[in-house]
Amino acid sequence: MQKPLAGLTRKNLVRELTAGVTLLAIAIPLNIGYAQIAGLPPTAGLYALIVPTIVYALAVSSRQLVASPDAAAAALVASSIGGLAAAGSADYATLALAQAIICGVMFLLLAVFKLGFLANFLSKPILIGFVGGLALDILVSQIAKMLGVKIDSGGEFVDKVVGLVTGLGTANAWSIAISVGSVAVLLLGKRFLGQVPWALVVLVAATVLVVAAQLGDAGVDVLGEVPAGPPALTWPIIDWRMWLALIPSAIALTLVTTAEGLLVSRSYGEKHGYPTDPNRDLFAFGLGNIAAGASGSFAVGSSTSRTAAMDQAGSRTQLPSLVLAAGTLLLLLFGTALLADIPSPAIGAIVGVAILPLLGIKDFAMLWRTDRFEFAVGAVCFLVTLLVGSIPGIVVAFVLALINLAKRAANPAIDVLEESGEPGDSLLDRAPKGEVTAPGIIVIRLAAPLFFANGSVFTDAVKKAVRRANDAGNGPVRHVVIDMEAVTDVDVTGAEAFEALLGWLEREKIVLSYSRVRPDARERLVELGLLGAHATFVTNRAAITALEKEDA
Repeated sequence: MQKPLAGLTRKNLVRELTAGVTLLAIAIPLNIGYAQIAGLPPTAGLYALIVPTIVYALAVSSRQLVASPDAAAAALVASSIGGLAAAGSADYATLALAQAIICGVMFLLLAVFKLGFLANFLSKPILIGFVGGLALDILVSQIAKMLGVKIDSGGEFVDKVVGLVTGLGTANAWSIAISVGSVAVLLLGKRFLGQVPWALVVLVAATVLVVAAQLGDAGVDVLGEVPAGPPALTWPIIDWRMWLALIPSAIALTLVTTAEGLLVSRSYGEKHGYPTDPNRDLFAFGLGNIAAGASGSFAVGSSTSRTAAMDQAGSRTQLPSLVLAAGTLLLLLFGTALLADIPSPAIGAIVGVAILPLLGIKDFAMLWRTDRFEFAVGAVCFLVTLLVGSIPGIVVAFVLALINLAKRAANPAIDVLEESGEPGDSLLDRAPKGEVTAPGIIVIRLAAPLFFANGSVFTDAVKKAVRRANDAGNGPVRHVVIDMEAVTDVDVTGAEAFEALLGWLEREKIVLSYSRVRPDARERLVELGLLGAHATFVTNRAAITALEKEDA
């Protein structure tokens, strides 16, 4: 097992500390914005950068993955808790703590029982659609904040759009000016000087402008007083029915974080040549979320953007996360007065620019070009998440995943092999080039387990190949050889379809033989009565030749 802060040496200590300062500059403004998206006070976002970050950094196997609330998690928190309590109330904050703790327990269970594979059901199109729907919902709220228009940020997407459009007449000119300037600096700065923490620059400059010009009196909304002091250890006390009501949203948060977090962790580990342990990473997410729920924050996920920023800064350890925790604690102890006059339009601009990539416009275009069905999967998930809600969105995501899986499983690769190898070659070395392997003989390979979704497809393919070979005029087919190397299992429904095929072959006076049957598959065939004691087995060209002579 890797030690905490693996990869840290004297040579890279200064670089890692510098990367930590950069991470601090990036994370503080974003977490303030994400807390507002979630319907929580700014301190909830800042508290997430202290105890949860320390616990996660010391427990995780990844040397680079940054854990923090992100835009998708914040939107999920708002949409799921908004129907249970009023945003900004004490009950709302308590539910957010409980939700984080449930997520933590789920992560721990996934780690202990090695169930991280369940997140694989969230394929890329599903994640694109789900996160994109959340991102667009967030973007509408941030645009309203940038314009100085008051809308119900906890309402449905359509209501938000209607509120934004009807409220355009109340937009504040100074808010618009601050937003336009902030967006310009963020986009141009990222393009030409990507290493500079432009979010912090925007925050400082906008705050100085608001204070100097007294724009608060001109209608520009500001963050307001932020309570000073470190996070206090706490525990949510709620009715057991409320705990149960939070489980669906906690499942959604856990699965999305698992799918994205493990993928990012593995990719950076492979990129830089250090080992990662998925179960340990899930365990770290579990501890981090329980710490978040016990220290006044909300659900913690993986931050792809901050991880990428640390990678570009040359960081290869978790030391920047510890620097982030220390810097945030100092800010809460001594610098909260600096946060009171931060203008909301600047925060909206920072969050809006940060979530633009989450809309998935390029990803949807790629799906449209490469696979229309997967594009449709992503689009449906996007629309359900946006118009119905995040929880229905995740349910639809799983249904679509199962449909996609069944669709692909029901159409496996079925090859009719033509003999083209040298003497002694196995059937695996023969390319699918034609219908008849040798006069009167067909070899067919099924590249999948034989089960309920593809049993009839396989039997129909065999019959079709036999009929085509007979129609080709090369003589009647007398032998069918099933290449079983890729058939790892057979279920009862698949066995019934196969049994019907055996009857059809017998009526057509065609002898069935098997090639390369796996030991476990052979046992299964015997159990199902599909493999008698006198079954014929062939393995190479010599066996095919023997069948030819037998047929002659």
